[in-house]
Amino acid sequence: MHFYLATSFIFPRSLRLRLFTLCFIATHLPLLAYLGWGFASGRIALAEFVLLTLATVVGTGIALLGIGALLNPIHALAQTLHRDGEAPALPEVGDVIHTLYAGVQRAASVTRERMDDLHQAAHEDPLTGIANRRGFLAHIDALPDDRRRGCIAIIDIDYFKRVNDLLGHEEGDRVLASFATRLSALVRRVDMVARWGGEEFAIFFQDCIEDEASWSLARIASRMRSEPIGRVQDRPISFSAGVCRWTGGDLDVALRRADDALYEAKQSGRDRVCRAAPILQEL
Repeated sequence: MHFYLATSFIFPRSLRLRLFTLCFIATHLPLLAYLGWGFASGRIALAEFVLLTLATVVGTGIALLGIGALLNPIHALAQTLHRDGEAPALPEVGDVIHTLYAGVQRAASVTRERMDDLHQAAHEDPLTGIANRRGFLAHIDALPDDRRRGCIAIIDIDYFKRVNDLLGHEEGDRVLASFATRLSALVRRVDMVARWGGEEFAIFFQDCIEDEASWSLARIASRMRSEPIGRVQDRPISFSAGVCRWTGGDLDVALRRADDALYEAKQSGRDRVCRAAPILQEL
């Protein structure tokens, strides 16, 4: 772009003539040097020099015609984008440099949008709008070392199969979405809520001890009873949860321990929170 601006004084209204001038000078420098040497030494063959110069002029013109033919589709695309209001307002819209700039900007914008869409699809649960398992793990993995500690909770909606069997899958989807909203609304902003799979959810309570995480889950369970997101056989929909302290070691171990604690909560009658044994940090 700097070179383009520096040469704008050469035929400022015609890029093709400017390209011709630059190409002519670049390709004829050897001839000009030969002409200077020939006149200085008296060894120039004028007829051959003129013939060779004319041949290079014709060759330069043919090359520029080829360049113009290659750039015409891009120029037409830029004019279309400009008419549709999709190209930035730039001076000399017909100028091929601006055409290329507009095309690159457009392509970059489309590429960014597609990458964002792919990233969202890969890390977000489409039904609930919260993170999926991959997004949950990626979020924790991206945290700095001093934030990779807290509590992991695995949560399961109690008797969810009855919701689908008795009320239908549409009601089941509504319950899942409502439960995700309830969880997200009742935890801290630094905590991470995700749909783990099926009717299971996961929460990462960042920089949180087990007492705090258990109290937070008990508060959510109480709200589920007083303000249920739905009922099955006249009973409020509840959940069971397993909580495990994580001090920055192997995350898979913490997840397995939390899942074991969830199993204990379900075996003990559901609608409760159970804690797993603490995990020692692995250095």
